[in-house]
Amino acid sequence: MRIELDYGKDTLAAGLDFGRCLGTIDIGAAEPIADVNAAFTEAMRHPIGLDGSAWETVQPGETVVIVVSDSFRTTRIEQILPALVAGLLERGVRKEDISFLFSTGTHRGPTEDEARGILGAEVYAEYGTRAYSHDPFDDSQLVSLGTTPSGTPVRVNRRAVECDRLILTGTAVLHYFGGFGGGRKSLVPGIAGVETIAANHARNLHPTLNQLNPAVRIGTLAGNPVAEDMLAAAKFCPVAFIVNTVLDRQGAIAGLFAGEMESAHQAACDLAARLFCVPIAEQADLVIATAGKAKNFIQSHKALFNAYQAMKPGGRMIFAARAEEGYGGNKFKQWLSLGTQDAVIAELRKNAEINGQTALSTLEKSPSAIMVTDLSADEVALLGACKADSLEAALAQAREEFAAAGNHEPTIWLMPSAPYTVPMPA
Repeated sequence: MRIELDYGKDTLAAGLDFGRCLGTIDIGAAEPIADVNAAFTEAMRHPIGLDGSAWETVQPGETVVIVVSDSFRTTRIEQILPALVAGLLERGVRKEDISFLFSTGTHRGPTEDEARGILGAEVYAEYGTRAYSHDPFDDSQLVSLGTTPSGTPVRVNRRAVECDRLILTGTAVLHYFGGFGGGRKSLVPGIAGVETIAANHARNLHPTLNQLNPAVRIGTLAGNPVAEDMLAAAKFCPVAFIVNTVLDRQGAIAGLFAGEMESAHQAACDLAARLFCVPIAEQADLVIATAGKAKNFIQSHKALFNAYQAMKPGGRMIFAARAEEGYGGNKFKQWLSLGTQDAVIAELRKNAEINGQTALSTLEKSPSAIMVTDLSADEVALLGACKADSLEAALAQAREEFAAAGNHEPTIWLMPSAPYTVPMPA
C-alpha cells in the first residue's frame, strides 16, 4: 500500500510492503455545518448556560476584548468573527472599543500574515491595529488576581481584566494533560503569566511519588488536577461568553457552541470526544504517525503522545514531524539535557516550568521513535529518538529491526491525523 503523510506544508509518500496493517486511526466522520452564519446566529440566540441571548451580556458603550488563538492552532473562528463584530456594533459597542488578544501562552506571537489568517482579511483590515499578542514574560502586561485553592498564583493579561466584557473564542480538541483545549484554556495558559502557567502545569506531577499523576488524563476535565486548577484560575477573570468550534477531519466546522464558559465548553468537548477518541481493539508493533502542520517539536509532541497510545509496549514508531522552527521552547533543550525522567521530575519539583513538562513526556516516548524531521541529528538524539533521512529510510529501518527480532509480519497502525486523534485501547 502507499502511505501519504502531511509534513508541514508538504507531503511525504512511500510504499509500505511489509507487515499487517490494522487500519487507519483517524478523526470520526462528521457533517460540516452547511451555513456557519446561521449556526452562529442560533448559538448566540440560545447560548448554553446563559439566560436569554448571549448578546444581552454586552451593553452599549462598553469596551470588549475578544481572545483568539495563536498561529499554532486552527480554529476556523475567522469564519464567525465578522458576524461577532457586527453583533457587537449592533448592541451599541463602538468600533474603537473592540480589540483582539492573541492567546499565545508561551508561544511566539503571530506574524502579520498569520494574524491576518487568524482574524480573517475583513476583520484584520478593520481591527489589525487593535490586535495584540500576549507576552507571558512581560510583567507590564500582567495583573495579579489571587491564588487558586491548589496554590497557583493567578496573573493574566491586563487587557482582559480592564475591559468591560471579555469574550473567549477557540476550538475544543483533546489535550494530553489539560484534558481539552478551548474554553478555560484560552485564559490559562492562553493569556496567563509564565508563573501561572508553570504552577498550573506542575499539577501534572504526582504529589508524593516520583512519577506523573495518573489523575491527569487526556480527554478528562472532572477530577483532572491540571484542568480543575485551570478552571479555578480562569474564574478569577469574568467572561461574558465563549464561542468554541469543533472541526472535522478536513478542518471544517462540524460543531459551534456559544454560552457560559464551563457549560458551553463541556458541550463542545462532548462532541470532540466523539470525533477524536478512537477505540482500538489492540495496540500495534509499529505506529506510523505524522504531526501534520505543527511548526515546532513542542507542538508536534501532541502527535507523539497520541501515537504512543496506539503502540505496544516495546514497540516502534515512525514519526514525521517537520518542526521547521526547531524545538519551539526557550528552555526545552535545557530540560532535555537533564537526560532522564527522574532528573526532570526532581528539577520540576524545585522549579515548575512548562517546557519541563513536555520534556518529561518526550523522554518517555521519543526513544520509541524513528523521526523524519527538519531537526538536526543532534537535536533528535537529545530527544532520545533516532533520525531517518526520508520516510522510505524510516520504513526500511523499522522493517530491518523487526526482522532482526524475528518479527517478519509486525502489526501496523496508520495515524495521518495524530495531533487530533487519541487511540483508546480496549
